[in-house]
Amino acid sequence: MKTNYEVRYAAHPEDARQYDTTRLRRDFLIETLFTPDEVTMVYSMYDRMVVGGAMPVAEELTLEAIDPLKAPFFTTRREVGIFNVGGPGRVTVGDETFELGFKEALYIGRGDHDVRFASVAPHAGEPGGGEPAMFYFNSATAHTAYPCRKVTKADAVVARMGSLEMSNERTINKMLVNQVLPTCQLQMGMTELATGSVWNTMPAHTHSRRMEAYFYFDLPDDQAVCHFMGEPQETRHLWLQKNQAILSPEWSIHSAAATHNYTVIWGMAGENLDYGDQDFSEIKELR
Repeated sequence: MKTNYEVRYAAHPEDARQYDTTRLRRDFLIETLFTPDEVTMVYSMYDRMVVGGAMPVAEELTLEAIDPLKAPFFTTRREVGIFNVGGPGRVTVGDETFELGFKEALYIGRGDHDVRFASVAPHAGEPGGGEPAMFYFNSATAHTAYPCRKVTKADAVVARMGSLEMSNERTINKMLVNQVLPTCQLQMGMTELATGSVWNTMPAHTHSRRMEAYFYFDLPDDQAVCHFMGEPQETRHLWLQKNQAILSPEWSIHSAAATHNYTVIWGMAGENLDYGDQDFSEIKELR
């Protein structure tokens, strides 16, 4: 197996106003998260969030402690939220094993855990074999240890919002949130757009007490997502393909429209666990 990582530094909003498309994509977009038999991570200076992906095909993969952590195990001082966005998979945490199907999640609390990823299907990724698992994960620093727990959509706090007339009918599945299980600062969930709807998180908002990462999937190969970011009166946009993610600073909106309905996994880290802690921008006020 192979572990790849890079470090992304934080940007001042006044500096980000001057970035061209190439610089915006370099600093905020995570284009490749899934490579067969590799673990890929971005260590972000926004609240020390780690965004990553693991795709076990021919072998089991280990969640290794990358150098910036300066720790013997990845989870020594961290909690992790994992979503399976591929075929049936298995995550082993120490002596515990969790089976994760498509769109199922796992919370791993702080501790010196040996974390391993595997696909369940025999010969996954080979001709005639099953679909390999693809594990998307976020990780934040943690001050205490909470139990590991599998969470499905049946466990989620569900909010149905928007309408087809407004092109934003969507189901928000709050899964790894403090209404479902205890976490230190990590909050994650999954927003599914109804057929015919393309907008998520509109009206747009910011939350200055935490950053966010968005991961887009459930999208046909020939379609794309246009993600809007930046200060509400100084917005920018980036085009994303499926299975790509974007970092959203605390000063930035994070909304998108696409050429097809899709699903987005959102993950937050910061000082506030209140999901409703948002500063909304009126649609007509956006620039």
